[in-house]
Amino acid sequence: MPTVYAANESSVLVNGTPVEGVRSVEHRSATVRQDLYALGSSERIGVVTGPRNVEGRIRVASSAPDLDALVGDDFFQITAPLRQGGTTVTVSFDECLMTEKSFAMSAGGHGETVYAFTATRVREER
Repeated sequence: MPTVYAANESSVLVNGTPVEGVRSVEHRSATVRQDLYALGSSERIGVVTGPRNVEGRIRVASSAPDLDALVGDDFFQITAPLRQGGTTVTVSFDECLMTEKSFAMSAGGHGETVYAFTATRVREER
């Protein structure tokens, strides 16, 4: 049975400081791979693994001053303890750099800022 993490029990920390108003956190990591084929054959005989890329986004209601301050080439760390009852998984992003910031506000709604970042690595600790 899957563990469903509760947003109201989880949090997001940047350099150990909680970020208020987080609406969502998402990330993806992709590894470059190259297939190897035997001479004269169409079947793959191996795979060469290359670099890994980690990208993420944090969506915040209105804005987050701590994230706004992260401009330039200063590295930071994002930690997200995801909880559901007594179960906790901590997702950590190391050596992050801010890559993009966007803001949107629609009629009848509230403003949301999306902070995009890259990371050297992502770790999950149970």
